[in-house]
Amino acid sequence: MLREAMLMGVLTALLMAMGLGLGYYFGNPSQWMLAGLIMSAFFNMFAYAFSDKIVLTMTGAKLIPEVEAPMLHRIVERIALRAGIPKPKVALVPAHVPNAFATGRGPKNATVAVTEGLMNVLNEREIEAVLGHELAHVLHRDTLVSAMAATIAGAISYLAYFGRWGLFLGGRRDDRDSAPLIAVVLSLILVPIAAALIRLAISREREYKADEEGAKLTGRPIALSNALIKIRNAVMRNPPLPINPGTTHLWIVNPLKGESLLELFSTHPSVEKRVARLRQLANEMGVWDDKPISLESLRSKGVTWFLWS
Repeated sequence: MLREAMLMGVLTALLMAMGLGLGYYFGNPSQWMLAGLIMSAFFNMFAYAFSDKIVLTMTGAKLIPEVEAPMLHRIVERIALRAGIPKPKVALVPAHVPNAFATGRGPKNATVAVTEGLMNVLNEREIEAVLGHELAHVLHRDTLVSAMAATIAGAISYLAYFGRWGLFLGGRRDDRDSAPLIAVVLSLILVPIAAALIRLAISREREYKADEEGAKLTGRPIALSNALIKIRNAVMRNPPLPINPGTTHLWIVNPLKGESLLELFSTHPSVEKRVARLRQLANEMGVWDDKPISLESLRSKGVTWFLWS
């Protein structure tokens, strides 16, 4: 939580610095910051208000009644009871690659979704562990945290966009010496990149937290680590899911590429680091709920580049 608060603070500082810098160069610093915040907040608040419907449409997920998936509903209800939140709606994605995600503004209107492949590839203990991870996201209101980070990072992007157009149109103030042009150009390029990296770092922190909380909710840290290995290997072996790339941060494992060669540019921590943390947590909890899959299985299909902790 402290790290995330610091990252959010850095995002806010970047926004203020860019607004003040562009304002000094073009005039009216407060108007620059306000314009970026208003535009970014409008788009992100719209997405936040309708996030569950938008995400379900973008991923092809369909809500399913309990009669069609009694085991899935039973597990979700049991974990929600332990977490002290209302039972989320349950959805199914018609895809053979195992994966899962949660969406919604908060516990009262959340939806958890799994792919058909998850039901076929994972055993019941692993499915429960994955759903525990997703309900931890719901419990911690991670959608709200993501929306806040996206609003600030988006405001920075809009300011940079306006600034580039201002430079192109020659809108520099003339009443006094302005900031050096090279400094303005560099800020328009580097600050949005820094903001994007911080937003990705916040996303990775939320994944670590959901792993830990989900394992504690279900009492299945090893089952979750095994599930992550199975999902990651399946993602690497199969063609990417036909989904909008804007939803990749929601899934338990990145559904388009598994993980990035450079974790710095990824929405998710490497699976190796997540598995290592979960097995350390299992030792601390004194719980070995399942036989752990060997980490060497992550080297399947000739893929040998990984980020080891």
